Formats: sequence, C-alpha cells, structure tokens
Amino acid sequence: MFIEQPPQFIRRLYPRACWRMNASEKSVYLTFDDGPIPEVTPWVLDVLDKYHIKATFFMVGDNVRKHPDEYKMVVERGHRIGNHTYNHLKGFKELTERYIANIDKADCYLSTDLFRPPHGFMRMSQYRALCERYRIIMWDLVTRDYKPKLNGREILKKVKRYARNGSIITFHDSLRSVHNLHYALPRAIEWLLQEGYEFKVFE
Repeated sequence: MFIEQPPQFIRRLYPRACWRMNASEKSVYLTFDDGPIPEVTPWVLDVLDKYHIKATFFMVGDNVRKHPDEYKMVVERGHRIGNHTYNHLKGFKELTERYIANIDKADCYLSTDLFRPPHGFMRMSQYRALCERYRIIMWDLVTRDYKPKLNGREILKKVKRYARNGSIITFHDSLRSVHNLHYALPRAIEWLLQEGYEFKVFE
C-alpha cells in the first residue's frame, strides 16, 4: 500500500501538488505516463474510445519528438496532455537548473500547464520553482503495471482495492507495461463503471 497509495507524510512533502481530487464526488481521473509510443499508445486510445473516456497523458518530450503521429492522435481524440520531462529525469539526481531546463525543453513540444515528476520525487528547490509555472499532478493510486513480477490480474486487484472517490489513477503507456496493460486496463475501466465512477480530466 505504501507505493500504490502514498501515505499522508509522503503527500505532505509536496503540499501544493494534487494527489487526489474531490473525495465527496464519485469520480476518478485516469492518467498515463511515459508515452507516447507507437506500440502501446494507439491501443490505449482505442480502449478509451470504446468506453467513451477521456484521460490525461503525461508525456516524455523525447518520445513526442520521435513519435509525433502518436502525440497528434492523443490530442485529436480530445485527451489532456501533461509534461513528464524531456528525458524522464529523476529530480533527486539532477541539479535544479538542469532539471527545469529539461522540463522547458519538453514544453516546447507539449505546451501544457500540467506536470508530473518521473518517479514522483523532486528536490524542494525544483518543486518550488515548478509550482510557480505548473499544476503538479501526483497520484492517489499507481497501478505498478510496469513491474515484470506482477501480472495483469494483480494489477486489476490493485485498482479494485485502492480506487476511491477522487482517485488519480496512474497507468503507463510504455513497453514495460504492455504485458499487464492489455489485461488490466479494459477490465479496470469496466469495473470502475460498474461501481458507478465517472471518468474526468483536469480542467
């Protein structure tokens, strides 16, 4: 649970970041990190279309540069875009100036007001600087679909166990996740719909 649903003391590290939306509203916010890539992102879009759902894609700038058609598909289908750095950098391993420059480089392709830090951590100087320019979106439930030791059924169980009102749910449209995504994503969507959740995107 420590990873899947971050405890309060972790959330307090970044108090101005958004970890969960309205807890009194039966809705969830579906998000995807690390794309776009041609092997996975178009399939994700087709699944979302099937259920008439909009989501938010936190994209790596270099992937957008390499795969502009997939980026265009996400935008044209009406989904929200977020910045996930240009090279999927770990904030703790980078000087603030370099980290911000990498985000700025990604924003040349993305032009968005949303940001999510790769791996979920930033230096405090990075966090403070980014709060002035972005709405920082974290998560209330990360599925860990990228873990090779987990299977699709286990990923689905995590959604069923941890999803709640206002949850920001994170999947990944990446090659590391594809083995679990094909099983878990459509089944998770169907379960959430059956439970009465509405799917929303960030305004």
